[in-house]
Amino acid sequence: MQRGKLRIYLGAAPGAGTTYAMLEEAHQLQEQGSDVVIGLAADHGRAETAALKAGLDSVPPRIVEYRGSAAEEPDVDALIARAPGVALIDDYAHGCLPGSRHEKRWQDIEEVLDAGIDVVSTVDIRHLGSLSDVVAAITGVRQDETVPDDLVRRADQIELVDIAPEMLRQRLSLGKVYPPEQIDAALSNYFRLGNLTALRELALLWLADRVEEGLEAYRAQEGISDTWPARERLVVGLSGGPEGQVLLRRAARILSRVTGGELHAVHVSTADGLAAGSPRELEQQRQLTKELGGTYHAVTGEDPAETLLDFARSINATQIVVGVSRRSPVARLWGGRGIGARVVQESGDIDVHMVSHTHRGRGTGHTPPTDLGRARTRAGAAMAILLPPLLQLILGAIPDEHFATDMLIQLCGTIAVALLGGLWPAIVAAAIASMTVTFFAVPPTGTLAIGKPENVLTLVLFLAVAAVVSLVVDYSARLAKEAGRVRAEAAILDEVSRGVLAAEDSVAGFLDQVRELFRVDGAALYVRGPDPDGRGPWELAAKSGTAPADPADAGTLEPVDDDHLLALTGRTLSQRERQLLAAVTSHLLAIQQHEQLAASRRENLRLAEGNKMRTSVLRAVSHDLRTPLAGIKLAVSSLRQDSVRLPPEDEQELLATIESYADRLDSLVGNLLDMSRITAESVQPLLHPLSWREAVEAALATFPPGRIRVELAPNLPPVDADAGLLERVIANIIENALKYAADSDIVIVASVGGVGAATVNGRPASELRIIDHGQGVPAARVVDMFRPFQRLDDVSSGTGVGLGLAVAKGFTETMGGRLLAEPTPGGGLTMIIRLPLSAGGAGD
Repeated sequence: MQRGKLRIYLGAAPGAGTTYAMLEEAHQLQEQGSDVVIGLAADHGRAETAALKAGLDSVPPRIVEYRGSAAEEPDVDALIARAPGVALIDDYAHGCLPGSRHEKRWQDIEEVLDAGIDVVSTVDIRHLGSLSDVVAAITGVRQDETVPDDLVRRADQIELVDIAPEMLRQRLSLGKVYPPEQIDAALSNYFRLGNLTALRELALLWLADRVEEGLEAYRAQEGISDTWPARERLVVGLSGGPEGQVLLRRAARILSRVTGGELHAVHVSTADGLAAGSPRELEQQRQLTKELGGTYHAVTGEDPAETLLDFARSINATQIVVGVSRRSPVARLWGGRGIGARVVQESGDIDVHMVSHTHRGRGTGHTPPTDLGRARTRAGAAMAILLPPLLQLILGAIPDEHFATDMLIQLCGTIAVALLGGLWPAIVAAAIASMTVTFFAVPPTGTLAIGKPENVLTLVLFLAVAAVVSLVVDYSARLAKEAGRVRAEAAILDEVSRGVLAAEDSVAGFLDQVRELFRVDGAALYVRGPDPDGRGPWELAAKSGTAPADPADAGTLEPVDDDHLLALTGRTLSQRERQLLAAVTSHLLAIQQHEQLAASRRENLRLAEGNKMRTSVLRAVSHDLRTPLAGIKLAVSSLRQDSVRLPPEDEQELLATIESYADRLDSLVGNLLDMSRITAESVQPLLHPLSWREAVEAALATFPPGRIRVELAPNLPPVDADAGLLERVIANIIENALKYAADSDIVIVASVGGVGAATVNGRPASELRIIDHGQGVPAARVVDMFRPFQRLDDVSSGTGVGLGLAVAKGFTETMGGRLLAEPTPGGGLTMIIRLPLSAGGAGD
């Protein structure tokens, strides 16, 4: 069965109209003859959105009861059974309620897609994993529900529902987004003009990255190597010399003239070690690259110029910055064109900046390659043929009775050929030189015959010396090449080690390094699946770039151990590179062990905290559990005595005692369970706009009237809170105040705004104050007051085990707020619950 296609409408802010756009498309598809049904489309009370549902078929959603209210979830089974052509399922990043088949809405959508049904959905950028912290920094509102970017990017189509910030604020002010009572708070907080402008820019940039990915995929599919300048990308070629910082700063100045540009610093390590560079300089340049907002890349290649250009083309770069050669004029004359000159000549449609610097021409650049190569071998062969006759012609013009001089001059020529072309051209030159000297200088001249035996010995020694010198030159070149390779490999291993010790200390960061170092399309780590025989199928654990589902389809496979396999896709590695890959792979084991140790340490800390909590619980409740149980048992035993007839009023008193002690036990067990949840970090608040009055009235339902006065001002803006958790926080604080301020009334007031208004995490906040005039708490004991199992002055255990305020503090912080305490003027204690003002509902 062919998998369905996913189309997502992306919004920059709530109310941008993603659900509206989804329903509009549904009507268009229906007019074109498509079978479209609504699986779930939340209108959030907006009349215009609700009106678009009319005329569309729908599959009734499942109704899930959660915390006393009914919520809707898409009925996946019913949708699949209905088998429409297109299903509308709103809120791609939404979390499913407890009791649902999946944890996340996108998992429901995946199941529908697997059934061959196309899906149209919506998502807000604040729910994207990579942007949630940025959005929180801009708006002050942190989202708990996020979806990995990779899942959204895999959608077949993504469309941005773009709306000008001014237009969105106007829609909000007209009541088309939120109810009237939430409009002022929303406009002055989340929906400030600066916030909306930044969110819109963020959405455009994220979508531009997604378009870039599609562009790269198309270029790769069509085999297009030309640069398409969709975005300004600047590549800086670093040789490891001191001029690198000059190049980086010049590149940053160039990019400062454009918006959204990218800086990539690239150091090429060649197989002969010529581009190894100074480790100290490279580390400084790496740090500078990060400070300038760029990314540092270390790659390998036989030819630095070609490798640099290949990298630039692979990322669709528009400009390259390289430095003027540091080689001296003599070295440039001997070694030919420098790397920068070759980059300029072969760059094609990529602009190249040749930057001058104070280190140019000082002879500290790359030395000529010790691996002679074809060009120098050919030049040496030509020199071997032409130089001996030319030297003999010059010697013929100089009167000389001894041909030994001719032999010495020819030997110098042979050495010159060996330096240029290596062993075999030098041997050819020696042979030609010996024949030339024999013909022109050894009696009898004009013939290759040799008259004297000692002349034969001289010629043989000449050939032997020439051959030995040529061998020495060639051997030194091979040793230099091997030393260069070793140095290059050491530089690569050093680069990987730096990554392991730095921020890239993760499997994903390691795979990124491997992909760049070996210039492959993708690097992936596979782990063996569970199997009784230990030969289970390979499963993809992590990847960088492209990765096949089956590692057998990869170009290069490198076993890490029996249960892990590293696979590279793209070009085929040479045997030397395979050996280097094996050495690099050993770092992967170290990274895995580090991650396992870190996970084990976290688990041990969690277990230790749990053990500490359990020990504290046992120590604290050993008496507090027995006291109410003993009271209940005594009262029940008295009621069950057959020999004694108790008056009705005594029976009522005993029953009231049982009820009171049962309530104490219920409160005690509830606080213990809540503290356990807080310690295990398993509290998941369901935040929504909530008024202080609603929360206070719900909390006071369990307390007798009389001592508690509620003095809340009308029309207070709502806060973002979980109704159940906030009710428990208020109830615990009031219960604590009633215990320790027995002769005092409890006053509850709230405030918001004004000079010096309260904030939480940079967001405007509202405060609820619970005031008593009891004995108060010394300033030195305020911090201890919020710790579990703490009671003021160790009062009798009849007042509880000291968990109430600890639970209240934990719940308040879970909701993104703060619980504070300050002395009441005139004596007593004032507890302050500070929560962020609500920006309205979370839907579109």
